[in-house]
Amino acid sequence: MGSVFSGRDFLVTLNDHKARISCMRLFPLSKTSVFRSETQQEENVLVTSSCDHSIRLWREGSCQRCFRGHNGPVSPLSDKLLGDGSGKVFASGGEDGTVRLWSLSSSGKRGQQALKATLYGHTKPVKLMSIAGLFRHKTSLLVTISKDSKVRVWDTTTSSAVRSSCCVGMTSVLGAPVDMKCDESLLYVAAGSSVATIDLRTMQRVITATTGQHKVYSFDILPSKSLICTGGYDKAMLWDIRKGQGTLKPEPVIELDGHIGPVLLVHMDPYKIVTGGPEDDHVSVWEVETGTQTNTWICSSDEEPNSNAGCSAMAVDGCRFVTASCGKEDGLVWFRHFTDATCPVSSSSHEDKPSSKFWDPQSYSDTENSDD
Repeated sequence: MGSVFSGRDFLVTLNDHKARISCMRLFPLSKTSVFRSETQQEENVLVTSSCDHSIRLWREGSCQRCFRGHNGPVSPLSDKLLGDGSGKVFASGGEDGTVRLWSLSSSGKRGQQALKATLYGHTKPVKLMSIAGLFRHKTSLLVTISKDSKVRVWDTTTSSAVRSSCCVGMTSVLGAPVDMKCDESLLYVAAGSSVATIDLRTMQRVITATTGQHKVYSFDILPSKSLICTGGYDKAMLWDIRKGQGTLKPEPVIELDGHIGPVLLVHMDPYKIVTGGPEDDHVSVWEVETGTQTNTWICSSDEEPNSNAGCSAMAVDGCRFVTASCGKEDGLVWFRHFTDATCPVSSSSHEDKPSSKFWDPQSYSDTENSDD
């Protein structure tokens, strides 16, 4: 986020939100109306949703845009941008049961004309969403799940006065969904102690991976490596879904111990896992291959351990980390940049050191060979 990321870490209180931050995403600055020059090409903006019914776009520690339209708390934000070219939009889901599409190129402090569409169809609060890449709909398919476990697939390029007609697929999942991810034509949904896989081309379940008696609170997945990382209680676990699925008690390949309470936040890329939760005042970074803990930091301003200030939301892009505190410090946000980490990325100040994929921005492919 520009100068906010110029140092190794940066603490700022985002006072504009009047309630807990429920979700945050890092999007390319170049896709927004605040982009000014090519020197900003590698920078990000932070987008946050909140229980105060608003969405805000931040840069350099201050609010640049405010998006309003939901008639209730805003929960999920899309994990990627939708659309091609200059017409990029992001999606949000609310307690009001609507899905809304917002333009990042709209101008004005209050984000006038930013709301591009409102999608109706869910009858319960929208809880989760993810972007799917399916054939010709490479960047236009949005998958959402509501609190009643109903799944809807939306073609966001459809132009229609009746916005419910944008829905091009429907199904439902068993149990109460806690997290979801899309990869190409597959949808992965975690509920109870399992992760179900749904083929979006047929809207049929194709496989279910179980974690035995371990309740799943969150997860992320690397399909090319058949790895799932699940957030449990007091720990996270890494599973190889090719192993032990025929047994009554499948065992994780690695246990990531040391957490407090449920691990509701999990990020995994081919090189690292990042974990946190609302009852834990620390966020941890682990190596995927070995499960070694490489970094940990406190996500509150109180340096005392067990300060009752956990993490309510998290965004990760390579060596850039953003976390939002919850509890007694709602609205407190940490920005961290690991340019000077043990495994540094290449930069002008580190030309004599090799680049480490561990901290590289998210330009990698899930099919990349980690030994490259």
